[in-house]
Amino acid sequence: MLSSSARLLRLLSLLSARPSWTCAELAGRMEVTDRTVRRDVARLRDLGYFVDSEAGPWGGYRLRAGSRVPPLILDDEEALAVAVGLREAALSDALGGDQAALSALLKLRQVLPRRIADRLGELDDAFVRLPGAEGPQIRPGLLLELAVACRQGERARLSYCDGEGRSTVRDVDPYRLVHTGRRWYFVARDVSRGQWRTFRADRVDRLQPTGHPADLTDAPDPAQLVSRNTANGPYPLSATVRLPVPMDQALRLVPATVGTHRPDGPGATLVDIGGPDPDGLARYLLGLGTPLRVVEPESVRRALARRARELAGENA
Repeated sequence: MLSSSARLLRLLSLLSARPSWTCAELAGRMEVTDRTVRRDVARLRDLGYFVDSEAGPWGGYRLRAGSRVPPLILDDEEALAVAVGLREAALSDALGGDQAALSALLKLRQVLPRRIADRLGELDDAFVRLPGAEGPQIRPGLLLELAVACRQGERARLSYCDGEGRSTVRDVDPYRLVHTGRRWYFVARDVSRGQWRTFRADRVDRLQPTGHPADLTDAPDPAQLVSRNTANGPYPLSATVRLPVPMDQALRLVPATVGTHRPDGPGATLVDIGGPDPDGLARYLLGLGTPLRVVEPESVRRALARRARELAGENA
């Protein structure tokens, strides 16, 4: 005979499998009495499951949506399908750019039986993703590895290839994963340099735990660090401009991946933007199509004024 806990799981699985059951049908499938079925249904209700009942010889029980998410019972195929779907959602930004899919996948992966986890790994090896317009592809399973490293708080050895194709190996203290809407970035402290760094997740080759605890002292705001590094890090020149609009409007004009924003009073925003040279920055600023003031440097201010005069002359 099944224990009471196992019997509850069995009952929940049956209620989830089809719209409704009579009490006699449930009792027959579970090999218990009608009284036991009624008692177990009451226990499910106490646990937060919404189980409706209808009286009469043709009545029965029906599981409906509740006000919160109770534990789910999935068979092997269902658990594998959910894991694959969550992984693809995290990789493709199908849910709008937040990390909900990755967080749910991490929780699910930690409780998957070995037989299902092995099958998910086999699928990772078999999948081939064609490169498309959405940006660089990340090796299947890598996001999960990075997320686990961030959660465990353990120092790791990072094998990384930078933008110029140079491979390096360094010890890092994993901290957070940040998604900008196009790419994933891995935020970690470079142990040898004692600096907080951002690494593009698609350029990570390998991450191996070292067994030593991570030092997360004075950890930065990961989103701000990624925004600052992606906006200004690759460029030799940086300019500060003042937009006469609040922060939310400034972010629509200049995305966080292009500039670093900070308020300048209630109705204005200062934005730091990187560029290849003064003329290139001037072209970008004119393309915003909005009033602005270049705070610094003078070279960008002169280039913007020159471009504006040329544009006015062409339209005269």
